[in-house]
Amino acid sequence: MVRLVVSEVLTNASKYAHGPCLLDLQLNKGRVGVTVWDSDPTPPTPKTPDPRRIGQHGLEIVMAVSQSFEGHREPVGKRTMAAIVLADGPDGNASGHQP
Repeated sequence: MVRLVVSEVLTNASKYAHGPCLLDLQLNKGRVGVTVWDSDPTPPTPKTPDPRRIGQHGLEIVMAVSQSFEGHREPVGKRTMAAIVLADGPDGNASGHQP
């Protein structure tokens, strides 16, 4: 899941920011924090789910598999952060986004 999230957020940064980007990964108490800074100040906006839409499902995927996701503007560009739980939940299912 971590590789999927990294792939999606870096793909979005390179596709939409057209400039430099930075990736930071942090392991803390069974969670991996994925932080990406890029030069485009436009915050990510999830689209309404549409199974007929081809492509542009990356943010939906990131939000579905992450425990948390947020994005905010910086003085230059924006920063997006996702947290992915590495351990299974008490019911034996993989932990992830809690609705």
